[in-house]
Amino acid sequence: MKRQGFLGHIFTVGAFIMLSRVLGLVREMLQSRLIGAGVEQSAFTLAFALPNMARKLFGEGALTAAFVPIFRDEIEAAGLEKASRLARAVMTMVLLLLGTVVVLSLSGLVGTLALADRFDFSGRTRLTLSLIAILVPYMLAICGAAFGMGVLNALGRFKASSFMPALLNIIWIATLAALLLFPGLSLVGRIRVVSVAILFGGFAQMAFMFVCMSRAGVSPRLRFSGWRDEKVCLVWRNLAIAAAGAGAIQANYLLDQVLGQMAAPWAAGVIGYAERLMDLPLGVIGVAFGTVLLPTFSGFFSRHDEKGAREALALSVRNMLFVMVPAAAGLCILAPEVTRVIYEGGSFDAQATVRVSRALSVYAVGLGFCGLQKSLIPWFQAQKDMKTPLNVSLVTVAVNAMLNVLAVWLLPVEWRHVGLAGSTVFCAFLGCVLLLVAARRKNGALGLGASVAYVLRVLVATAVMAAALLFFRPKLALPSPVTLAVAIAEGLAVYTLMALVLRIFRLPRRQVRPSDA
Repeated sequence: MKRQGFLGHIFTVGAFIMLSRVLGLVREMLQSRLIGAGVEQSAFTLAFALPNMARKLFGEGALTAAFVPIFRDEIEAAGLEKASRLARAVMTMVLLLLGTVVVLSLSGLVGTLALADRFDFSGRTRLTLSLIAILVPYMLAICGAAFGMGVLNALGRFKASSFMPALLNIIWIATLAALLLFPGLSLVGRIRVVSVAILFGGFAQMAFMFVCMSRAGVSPRLRFSGWRDEKVCLVWRNLAIAAAGAGAIQANYLLDQVLGQMAAPWAAGVIGYAERLMDLPLGVIGVAFGTVLLPTFSGFFSRHDEKGAREALALSVRNMLFVMVPAAAGLCILAPEVTRVIYEGGSFDAQATVRVSRALSVYAVGLGFCGLQKSLIPWFQAQKDMKTPLNVSLVTVAVNAMLNVLAVWLLPVEWRHVGLAGSTVFCAFLGCVLLLVAARRKNGALGLGASVAYVLRVLVATAVMAAALLFFRPKLALPSPVTLAVAIAEGLAVYTLMALVLRIFRLPRRQVRPSDA
């Protein structure tokens, strides 16, 4: 890796993720107008959740957390050539496992669809099952691509791995743009075409990652030996624990989707639109920190440099909150205007705007907590401790499930999806508290106490920015992209000015270097 501050790598990753998120925003603007926020979008949201769940289980989530620290240790101890053999063995086993799951899933779906008439399935159920059948193979492609991302990140090659998600968005946008040429195509037909495009995009992503792996010195060729190697077995043991935690989270996410369907026919699609808007700042900042911190922490702990790891953690938390806190306030205040400008039009009406903006306002409150979690979880994973994140996940999943059921049961129909969003935010806060307590018990003082004054200054600057946005907001009665951009620029200018006045921009003298990682 280059000898530059790890914050520089976070900036690089964040820039490419921003590109992907901006493309994703364009994609959502097109999809909202072509598909709307009705039954078709809800069916697609549920169908797409299944391969995404596999991606987080076996791809960029549990497998990356289990593999990267051991891969880094192998590079330090034996060099890249031996580490490459380890990577190939693990990759081969993962792809064979997922390939088997795909074949069995497709067989089951074909059989279920054949019985649709006998059991009188509803049109929505038939559509959902048919979309799942199209998207199931996507899990194989995206998990292979995500494994390649983990390899490249461990080697410090963040540019290619960070650009990879943009490929899917480019293909997705091109497909939606092509659909504009066929205005007579039904909503069902449109969503099926989009699903096929996503499948193609997944395999394009995997091919791109494999090429980049090869150029980095790690061949993507399958390896059918070394499966009983001690390091390979350690990866799988850690993967089993990490997958249990990730599986609990994804099962809970799937439960959220099902409860969304129960809350109202449109609720799952509405929640999906709100989550994608929240993912713009969370994906750029939170994911960037999480991506870089795992190999960074792994390097420190592999050389028993706990002091360096603490400094990296403190620096990442401060810089992450510097961005996330004002982003949360701005998104919460401007949620109706952001939703209307980005989504409203075509099949996405004013009522859908109200529904999405309500959920978005609540989700925005949790941005800081979600970002903080993405900085804390790699702390344990880098120490090959998968059990602590698992235990925290199980607690938050149980609480979230209980709160979600209460929301669907007790709230009025138009507010049930808001209750689902609120339970997600509360559980993100609870997860942060539990992770901080566990980290202190495991490693002693983390050095975060010195950041309290810094965080208070961030909160003061954010409060002034929020007041300025509330003052300007009445002028957005008929928001447009221009007026919304002016409001955001005003908020950014006020926050920057306050950051200078309060001396928030000061950074610690020592810059953590990826060469230390």
